[in-house]
This record gives sequence, C-alpha cells and structure tokens, in this order.
Amino acid sequence: MKKLLILVGSPRREGNSAALARAVQWGAESAGHVATIRFLDDHISAFLHDCRLHRQPNGECPATDGYRALFFDDFLPADGVVFCSPVYWYALSAQTKVFFDRMFCYYAASYPDSANVIRQMTGKRIGLALASEETYPGATLGIIHQIQEYARYTHSEFVGVVRGIGNSRNEVVRDPDDPIAQAETLGRTFFSRSYTDYRLDTPRSGRVWPVDG
Repeated sequence: MKKLLILVGSPRREGNSAALARAVQWGAESAGHVATIRFLDDHISAFLHDCRLHRQPNGECPATDGYRALFFDDFLPADGVVFCSPVYWYALSAQTKVFFDRMFCYYAASYPDSANVIRQMTGKRIGLALASEETYPGATLGIIHQIQEYARYTHSEFVGVVRGIGNSRNEVVRDPDDPIAQAETLGRTFFSRSYTDYRLDTPRSGRVWPVDG
C-alpha cells in the first residue's frame, strides 16, 4: 500500500481539474492505495518570502497560512504526487506554481532541517493531470516540460500525463478521448507502471516488455 497525494490547483470544487483529481483518487483506491485530495487554495494564501530577511529565529518561514502543514504532513510523507491544474495562460495555475516556489523555504541551506527535507523530497513518483479549453497539442508542452524538469531535479519519476478538454465546469466528462477513464487508469497503475529514462550508457535489455513463455 502506497500513499498518493493529489494536489488540485483550481479553486473550483466542481471544476474540470477536480473531476480529474477524483478519477485519479478512485483509481488509486481501487488498487489498494491511500489517496488524498487537497485543494491548494485551502492551504496557500501567500507567495514566497525572502527567507534571508524574514526567517524566524527558529528557522521557520514567517507565513501563517497552511502551507507548512500541507508540505510536511501530506507532501513529504507521500510516495507519489499527482498535480491537477487548469491551464492558465499556457502555464500552471498560480496556486500550483506557488506550491513549488515555497518549497525553497524548507530545502534551502538556511533551514535547519533542510537535509532531511531534501531526503524526503527525492524519489517520489510524479503525475500530471491538466484541464484546458484549447485542444492543440502545444498548449500544455511548457507545463509538461516544467514538471519533467522538476522530477529530474529531485530524482523523481514522472510516470504519466492526462489531459482533459473542457471549459464550463465538469465539461471534461464530455471529452470524447475520455480523460476521466485515463485519469482513473493513471491512479490505478500509478505505482506499478513501468518507468524508464535512459542515458546513452544505461545498461538495458533489447526489449521493452517481457516475452511471455
């Protein structure tokens, strides 16, 4: 049994990002895992501060919102994280971007327990579910690249992307590509699906999938 954290970067509880998040949760729970959904705007109300100027004597960030609890109680203990975000101006929502930005307070060398934070940040499985109005493929490429670079930076495994098309709330369920089913599959197979990221000198078999018999 693994712990999956699903972070929703939309303020809409019945929106398209939330629908994808719930499908990921259903899939993960059907595979026997613990899957928790958190809406980021329930926990974040401030941007990143200049920690060099504002850090408290005990090393803590001065922000008084719920980010620290979300980061330490939900994010760090999770074996995997799926970020569910609408596409705003061809980028992640501000809530999602701020979640990444504010990690710096706790992995920076000025934080007393940064080594332990870094240890817990690394090696997770990462997934992405995006809701956008536009259908053309380039609309989400920048976001996918950002998450891929985050995963590589933290020695994590970026194992899957789901994209749903919709504008009005929950319209993503009408997308003929059935992103709801794709999101459920992502959740169900999140910790079991194959992940490879080869380098030129990586030892590997000549086959991708095992041969039966």
